[in-house]
Amino acid sequence: MDTIMDIAKQHHLMVIEDAAQGIMSTYKGRALGTIGDYGCYSFHETKNYSMGEGGTLLIRDDAHIELAEIIREKGTNRSKFFRGEVDKYTWVNPGSSYLPSELNAAYLWAQLENAEEILNDRMKSWNLYYQELKDLEPVELPVIPEGCVHNAHMFYIKVKDLETRTELIDFLRKNDIYSVFHYVPLHSSTAGKKHGMFYGEDRYTTKESNRLLRLPMYFGLKNSDILYIVEKIKEFYK
Repeated sequence: MDTIMDIAKQHHLMVIEDAAQGIMSTYKGRALGTIGDYGCYSFHETKNYSMGEGGTLLIRDDAHIELAEIIREKGTNRSKFFRGEVDKYTWVNPGSSYLPSELNAAYLWAQLENAEEILNDRMKSWNLYYQELKDLEPVELPVIPEGCVHNAHMFYIKVKDLETRTELIDFLRKNDIYSVFHYVPLHSSTAGKKHGMFYGEDRYTTKESNRLLRLPMYFGLKNSDILYIVEKIKEFYK
């Protein structure tokens, strides 16, 4: 982010920071999502704090808030009407319907009130996985860069290659453990091939994607379940 912000400053660019999974995480003491001009959090069902679908937009410059409200309110100045700033509202700009229901918001709010509890529970699970798997060869574990604080969004391992990962996923499924791989690299996706281009040599992207396997991680995950998962992974390697 330091490099990105430096480039943006040199060329007078705005930075939209995709911090979808990053809530409660920091980079050099700064909350993720607060470094760029805009920050985006996701509250999708797969995130640490969920409302099923939805998210939050963080805005650095107050001058941009009104336009964001208009876009959010289907292109109308309805927010100004509710604040009593206009006597009626109307359509003033292109927009769409980005308003979550009150039920969705309430479901999320209860989690945000207990954000630290949820974070600590996930971190406990993350640390137990790490402690139990740190000496298992040839598995590689996550690395937390200096100056970064993570939020235990996921726990992954890296195995030798795609064939090993496929075999391990199948082995775990047979033992009632649901593990999944992560994103397919964008440049190899259908849209990536159609609209994008890979610059340089693909030395790491595809190879590392093929090696990565996500283990079960959620609030309330029992220590006994983690130990069972670890036991089966070790059994696979024996």
